[in-house]
Amino acid sequence: MNLKSLTEFVIEKMKRELPKTVVYHSSDHTVDVHDAAVRLGKLEGLDEYEISLLRAAALFHDFGITMDFEDHERISAMYAREYLPSFGFNDNEIAIVEKMIMSTRLPQTAETLAEKVLCDADLDYLGRADFFVIAQKLRLEWELLGKKVELCDWYVLQMDFLKAHKYHTPSAIELRNKRKLQNLQEIENLCIKGCLRA
Repeated sequence: MNLKSLTEFVIEKMKRELPKTVVYHSSDHTVDVHDAAVRLGKLEGLDEYEISLLRAAALFHDFGITMDFEDHERISAMYAREYLPSFGFNDNEIAIVEKMIMSTRLPQTAETLAEKVLCDADLDYLGRADFFVIAQKLRLEWELLGKKVELCDWYVLQMDFLKAHKYHTPSAIELRNKRKLQNLQEIENLCIKGCLRA
């Protein structure tokens, strides 16, 4: 498996082919999820081989957005099936990668440890200090795609999402849950002070 060449291929292709409207599901997001997946995978005790498959899934998990926003996980898995043989992946490995990619579709359906790690990595930002900046990129992306959401409505959506979300792995819970709850509290305060009072 040639992961160095695979990483370069995916990132360059995303930079070249993603529409300018895609400001959240960008190559930066892909790198962020990849790095979070590697970190969590190591903390969860995945071996080098498992992490290699995890890395491939992380790189491809949003790749399908170059073609379609709504059904991008299925298209991402399709692209993984098409391109991974060129980078030394066999049919069994590709099937594992495809299943990992599909597990990230909301609501997440992670079963294996690697799938749980990828799902946690995909939403790692929920429990970070840069949550509000990244969330606003998602809101802007929605707006650019014709799905405008007023700020107060956005905060309510984010509040509901954070309340419903649960990290799958002990490592993500340990690293991110405390800050995620703080982010939720900040959104609740914004809703109470601003939106819901308006």
